[in-house]
Amino acid sequence: FKNIISKRENMAYDEEKDEYTCHNNKKLKPVGKTNRKSKSGYESEITVYECEDCNQCQHKSKCTKAKGNKRMNVSKNFIKKRLKSLENITSSEGILLRTNRSIQVEGAFGVLKEDHGFRRFLTRGKENVKTEFTLLCFGYNINKFHNKIQQDRRGSLLHEKKVS
Repeated sequence: FKNIISKRENMAYDEEKDEYTCHNNKKLKPVGKTNRKSKSGYESEITVYECEDCNQCQHKSKCTKAKGNKRMNVSKNFIKKRLKSLENITSSEGILLRTNRSIQVEGAFGVLKEDHGFRRFLTRGKENVKTEFTLLCFGYNINKFHNKIQQDRRGSLLHEKKVS
């Protein structure tokens, strides 16, 4: 990934001029903005960057498949959210939460997906999805409690919360 010169992450970015510098020290400047809507309905603003001249570039075959200059679509909002997410998960609290999530939460999602056949929400809208997820959780917890009653394990914990 770090050796792929066509990736945005492997190019220098000048925030003041709002331009990227490619492997051949050419500038990729913004040439326009467009709005994109995903299948889920999420709308994002995309900035389109284009290289000033790729004709004589020795790295063109590694950088782009286009006949003309290299073009790159960048969502600045996505980059901000990704950096915030990275900051959150690498903090000391984030490391602790990730450790506990891998033990506690992932198993529950696995059961919902495999045993209950859950793949996607059937409703739209924040409140409707919240209600649907709450019903899924009720069903999961009732099933779990039923199993504890059957095995006479009420009041006992399988895992204590880990502290690092």
